[in-house]
This record gives sequence, C-alpha cells and structure tokens, in this order.
Amino acid sequence: MLEDLDLSSIADERARELVQRLLNVLEGVMADLRAAQAENQRLRDEINRLKGEQGAPAIKPNTPQAPPKHHSSEKERRQPKIWSQDRKTDRIAIDREQVAQVDPTHLPLDAVCKGYEDVVVQDVIFRTDNILFHKEKWYSPSQHQSSLAPLPQGYTGQFGPGIKSLALTLYFGGQMSEPKVAELLRSVGVQISDGHISNLLIKDQVAFHAEKDALYRAGLASSPWQHLDDTSTRVNGQNGYCHIVCNPLYTAYFTTEAKDRLTVLDVLTNRRPRRFLVNAEALGFLEACGLSAVRRQQLAQLPGDTLLDGVVIHALLEAHLPGLGPQQRKWILDATAVAAYHAELEYPVVRLLVCDDAPQFPLVTDELALCWVHEGRHYKKLMPYVPHHRTLVETFVERFWTYYDQLLAYRKQPMPEEAVRLHEEFEVLFSTVTGYQTLDERIAKTRAKKRGLLMVLAHPDIPLHNNPAELGARARVRKRDVSFGPRTREGATAWDTFMTLAETATKLGVSFSHYMHDRVSGAYQMPSLADLIATRAQSLNLGASWNTS
Repeated sequence: MLEDLDLSSIADERARELVQRLLNVLEGVMADLRAAQAENQRLRDEINRLKGEQGAPAIKPNTPQAPPKHHSSEKERRQPKIWSQDRKTDRIAIDREQVAQVDPTHLPLDAVCKGYEDVVVQDVIFRTDNILFHKEKWYSPSQHQSSLAPLPQGYTGQFGPGIKSLALTLYFGGQMSEPKVAELLRSVGVQISDGHISNLLIKDQVAFHAEKDALYRAGLASSPWQHLDDTSTRVNGQNGYCHIVCNPLYTAYFTTEAKDRLTVLDVLTNRRPRRFLVNAEALGFLEACGLSAVRRQQLAQLPGDTLLDGVVIHALLEAHLPGLGPQQRKWILDATAVAAYHAELEYPVVRLLVCDDAPQFPLVTDELALCWVHEGRHYKKLMPYVPHHRTLVETFVERFWTYYDQLLAYRKQPMPEEAVRLHEEFEVLFSTVTGYQTLDERIAKTRAKKRGLLMVLAHPDIPLHNNPAELGARARVRKRDVSFGPRTREGATAWDTFMTLAETATKLGVSFSHYMHDRVSGAYQMPSLADLIATRAQSLNLGASWNTS
C-alpha cells in the first residue's frame, strides 16, 4: 500500500498534511525499531561470547533494503574516465643487454641474419651480499698507538645499508609486519633476530626525524591551505589518534593522545612547546564562546601581547582568575593558544584548513573549508522505510551532486558572475522542503554550513573534498591492521616519521626504496624531500587566490 501512495493525489490539504505527519511518525518508529534490533543482537552476541560461544554470523541478506556498511558517494560523483594505454617500456631503465642467439644447427643453409628484435624483460635479484672486511691495523712503537682502518661509509654494526634500508622499505613502504620482514630476510640466508629487526626500524633514527621536520616545514610553507584529518592509533594498547596534515606535495603524520583544539595546534606547530597570548583576538574568541564580561575583564589584566608558556599561564589563571570551571579554563586556553598561533612569526602559519566539521577545527585558522564528500555521506546514511521518502532522498541526492559538479566546473574557470549564481543556487537547493522530516532537518544542517562549503568560491585553488587526508589516514589504517600499533612512544615517532617520508616520496614521484638506501648508506646523492617540495611549490602556486587578493 505504501508503494502506491501519492501525496499529491490527496486533494484535501489538511488530510495531506496529516498523512505526511503520520509517515514521519512511522519513519521514527521504524528507525527506533532498527536501533533496538541492532542493540538486541549486540547484547545476544555479547552473552554468547561470555558463554564461550560465537555470535550471529555476518551473512549478507538477499534483500536490497539492508543498511549499507559504508556510505561512499563515489558512484554518484564519479566522472567518466578516458582510457589510454601508454608504452611502459619507454619508462624502464635498462640495466644490462644480452644477445639471444639462434642455434645454427637448426638454421637452413641459406639463412641470412636480418638483425635483432628487441624484447624488454623486467627482473630483480634478491640475495645476500655478505662481506668479510679485512681492516688494516697499524702500530707505532714510538707512540705506542694503533691505527685501525674504518669501514666504508654506511657500514655500521652487523648489518649493511642494504638490509637496513630494505627493512625500512618493507615495513613502512610495503606495509609488512615485523615477523614477515624477518621471515623474508631469513629466507635468503640473513641471520637476524626479531629484536634486531625492531631496533633497525626504531632505534637511532635522529637523522630521519630531522628530515621529517624539514619536510613538514617545507610542506606548510608550500601553500596557505592544508588538509587535516585524524584516525585512531593505539600506542602500547592505549587509545590515541593519528593526525594527517597534507597538500598535493606531501603527507605528514602525528600520533597524539588527544585530538582537541590544543592538540591540533600542537600538530600545526610540529609539537613545539605551547604558547599563549592574551590580546584582542583572544578576548573576542571568548566573548563568542559566552565567557562572562567579568572573567574577560580579569583576563585582560594579564600581561598583554606577551607570549606565555604553559607553566606561566596556568599560574596566572590560578592567581588572577580563581575558581575557574573546567569549561571556562578550556575556553581561555584555546583562545589564547589560537591567538598565539595566529601571531606566529617563526613557523609557517596555515591560513585555511580543508577538513570536516569536527568541533576542534573551527577558529584554529582564519578560514575553514568543509568537505563536500563528507557532507554527502550524511544523506547516504538516511534509510527511509516509506517508498515515497526513499524517492525524495534519491531525488535530492541527485540534485546535491549536480550542484557539486557545477562547483567543480567553477574551479576550472572561476568568474565573479558564476560565483554569485552559485551562491544563489545554494540557497535555493538547501532551502528545499520535502515533507520528509529527517531529510528536511539534514538539508537545514547543510545550509547552516554555507560559509565553509562555499569557501571554494573565494579560493578556487582549494579542493572541494578532504580525500587526500582521508587517503593518508587509510595508509595508517592499513599499517594498523597489519602491525596493530607501536608499543612505545619511540615506536610511534618512528611510525610517524617513516610513513611521512614514504607517502611524501610517493607524491613527489621519488622511489622510497632508493631514498632510504641513499640516506642509510650515507651517500646523500638524492635531493631532500624538503627541497623538492620547495621547488615544486613555486611552479604549482597552490596559493594563487591569496596572492591575487
């Protein structure tokens, strides 16, 4: 009966409105029922688990009404791709040449050689290269002093640069686990323990940590806007978070214990000691938060326009603003930390973040651009029971992505009159009232984010989505699935450093394996990733809209 329901066929307006309300009530009841069924099943599974049994198997239903496990919008917004096949042999470096000859006994007597037909075959050699060094030793009787020849550059300890760089490449670039790295090395005759594999990956990596710091600074300086996202990461079994900062030239990782606004500022300043600043910007921030005028006046009495460290500001708050509640203290610390960040002169300051609408991101930078793909997922999560409501959702989602395509076209050819038209069309689209209450509420929430969603009209050089950061997070998720998580803070730092180097090398078209061997061997013949970022940033001009404003 519901499949045949057509509200427009009901002539009486009051009756039509009543039916519409009843359908919304039905949607609410069905949503509560689905939630209750899911919770009941979860409780049954937990009871069975406590009894030593298994829960219900995850069998895919045959009916299409089952709620999806993911909410990707890729199918709706995918652009048709033009397939072209290029010659990969033109990109293959030839290491050696060999002539394949025909057995003359199989040739006719009148056969004549007509040259060669070239065939390129790719292959690798994976074997040990164990070296017995005979180190010269000299002795001076007159000075009672011995002189011992040093090992060649890059050779320290029991393992050479080949093994060290390969272990780093396999573990961080190839996403292999430590046991599998050890298993592979042992399969070709390398005598190495599990503990030594761990040491090769984590210990004595100061030079690589310094490379990451330089890379990150160059990345922040390469454009006034950055992507930002986070994903969970456990360190020694304790819940934590990995923050991903990136743009088209690099990807950087930071594992932290929290993901609040102060932690975001720690990430954007590469974990430099926190600084706080009481100025007009901080006081305006606190007024917007709702801090009382009395408290703001008390805060204004603190040393103004002077950078304060964490110890000093906490002491000043205890002395001059006694009795602060936890929320008020958080507001003050956030406000003064943001003000200090915006006044930064020694480190690149991000002017715009491309991210989702998580509460820790607003006010960290001057401007915020929200992800359209993330916003679209909210509509994919709607699972109406009434067929009429399903049609309404499908119709609106189609209009949503049609508007998204217009924004994509604007990025390629931005014009002031087109920006005005897109502003107006946004208002029309997200003022839509369908009668399906849940959908209408979702549309209203999207409309409230207009400034962040339409930031691209002021800055056409920024993307419409946060996919690069989410792809960076996916790399951490894959690593987390394989290796669970680091066991120590030192291990977490190594994860951040080498994943940063690996992902950035891929973006820059640099072989991570070759880069690791170049650095571990001490050759340093390849340019640093930081220098490559700085060079390419000049040609890409990622902040074009800021440069012309």
